[in-house]
Amino acid sequence: MILHQFIDFEVLRVIWWLLLGVLLTGFALTDGFDLGVGTLLPFVAKTDVERRVAINTIGPVWEGNQVWFILGGGAIFAAWPPLYAVSFSGFYLAMFLILAALILRPVGFKYRSKRESQTWRTSWDWALFVGGFVPALVFGVAMGNVLQGVPFRLTEDLLPIYEGSFFGLLNPYAILAGLVSVSMLVMHGAAWLVLKTEGIVAHRARIFGTYAALATIVTFVLAGLWMAAGIDAYAFVGEVATDGPSNPLMSEVTKGGSWMAAYATRPWIAIAPILGLAGAALAFVGFRAGKEGWTMLASKLSITGIIASVGLTMFPFILPSSIDPKSSLTVWDSSSSHLTLFVMLVSAVIFVPLILAYTAWVYKVLWGKVTTESVIENSDSVY
Repeated sequence: MILHQFIDFEVLRVIWWLLLGVLLTGFALTDGFDLGVGTLLPFVAKTDVERRVAINTIGPVWEGNQVWFILGGGAIFAAWPPLYAVSFSGFYLAMFLILAALILRPVGFKYRSKRESQTWRTSWDWALFVGGFVPALVFGVAMGNVLQGVPFRLTEDLLPIYEGSFFGLLNPYAILAGLVSVSMLVMHGAAWLVLKTEGIVAHRARIFGTYAALATIVTFVLAGLWMAAGIDAYAFVGEVATDGPSNPLMSEVTKGGSWMAAYATRPWIAIAPILGLAGAALAFVGFRAGKEGWTMLASKLSITGIIASVGLTMFPFILPSSIDPKSSLTVWDSSSSHLTLFVMLVSAVIFVPLILAYTAWVYKVLWGKVTTESVIENSDSVY
């Protein structure tokens, strides 16, 4: 018997659906606070030294955190080729906007303090703001569009044809989803600043974090209510082969009803939105009480719950089609081959723990607060 046949194709598909969620959540939990700090930079730090303190809380770790973004993109490419083809072509301008914003971050880190000019440094500070705010917003807008369905169709040769536009992505519900994303990542960034700084920067971060936690609760609830009442869901018509070939056109899909039907058939998934709301509420309490570690943990729980809510609600759909429901991509019909998923799983079992171990070691080495004194004393060597 061939080794990969010890694990059913159906099981491998679910495993890689879970791993994709883990990678995306890992990106939000790590690089998410980098984006949040960038968004908060012009507001929590007023003087040059204060801004250098905030920047140096993320400067040594942001590159490592971005590994999760690369892993997520690689997993989509290798495990879900149709998803990669449709999303990266259909969301091309949105992806370009994200990458352009992210490029500002390393350039801003490297060049900001190279000159004494206040205008120079302020300009790079706002570039770092753009590098944090824009990706946070666009990622949320993308999720809002995924829930509604994306305007694409597949030809008989499975060639994806995208019939939407960039501005079509900026619909009201998607913008609300973007605000959920911005709120939760600003909350996360504020929690990180409270954990890693002291004095006035931490004080301001605590204030902004409190409001961001409230905004996360409000926007998440509004998005959930809107989804329940005004967003059409997708469902299979009849039985579907969970271990069949990767051809979405072989299944029949209908559009209509509510995504909330998923909670009637799988009530246990309600734990995800509950965790999202409870985590934000606990972060709010943590900000108010000055509990640094508690606040950071609560923020992580909230982000995990919010992201899991989307995936669990839509399962098994990954990317529905709003103009041709039959072309919708699901866990059961848009994956790579049985052998490919197995080989990738073996690789993931080997390398993901190594990445986790190395990341944990880096954070241990860099643990501690960034102080005003340390920035001034090492002015020529820090960001």
